[in-house]
Amino acid sequence: MQRTLTLFALGICAGALVTSSAWGQGAPEVTLTRFVDCGTPPAPTEVNLRFSDTYAYGGLKVQFVYSCYLIKHGDEYLVWDTAQSMSAGAVAPKVSLVDQLAQLNLKPEQIKYVGISHYHGDHTGQVGSFPQSTLLIGKGDWDAITAPKPAAGVNFAPFAHWISGGGKVEPLTGDKDVFGDGTVVILNTPGHTPGHHALLVKLKEKGNVLLTGDAAHFHENYDSNGVPIFNTSRAETVASLDRVKKVAANLKATVVIQHDARDVGILPAFPAAAK
Repeated sequence: MQRTLTLFALGICAGALVTSSAWGQGAPEVTLTRFVDCGTPPAPTEVNLRFSDTYAYGGLKVQFVYSCYLIKHGDEYLVWDTAQSMSAGAVAPKVSLVDQLAQLNLKPEQIKYVGISHYHGDHTGQVGSFPQSTLLIGKGDWDAITAPKPAAGVNFAPFAHWISGGGKVEPLTGDKDVFGDGTVVILNTPGHTPGHHALLVKLKEKGNVLLTGDAAHFHENYDSNGVPIFNTSRAETVASLDRVKKVAANLKATVVIQHDARDVGILPAFPAAAK
């Protein structure tokens, strides 16, 4: 019995030493960079035309912008949304994501994951630039992309590499703890599209940041649960907005509405990163 207790005690001590060693090494640094160019903004948009199915906003016009992001986790990287295509006409970016990464001394093959909030063209336009990355996308959206006849608005063409089996894809049915330590979590927020997701990034200095994807397009939608007429589910949209707001409140997160020009300055100007 004494020998057993001694071995048990030694085991506890060994476990404590391992844990202490891990703490001593420190957690990986997490940073969040907003790319400088994810598309050229159009003229201010009249919200009621497409972004409210209850005509709640009168003649209000809001500046619509495009945004996409780079998350660094130690020596691993995630690109969140991939901007407009370089061939998207008037709304095309002036500088590609690959060229912007080069300004940070990064190459596409260094991007471990490419996360897509949803299948619309302004979020998927340059995904094909990351063929070696694991694609993270909601299963509802992946099913729509890989359907025999994708519906109108489902931007499937840029995903040809993964559709053909040439790249690794993880269709997400729920949340995804990307790096396994809770610092970068893809949140299931369907409604805008069947598999829409948002992204939660936990930063040491800035605190928690919640990138909404298109759960809401403007502060007006976010504040009053405004639902665009083209969303795939009104009920899921409202439920997802409720979830996003509760997550933000409970974690005291900074909410970044990805299409709202008023949120562009929340994060540092490229190439600086929030830490």
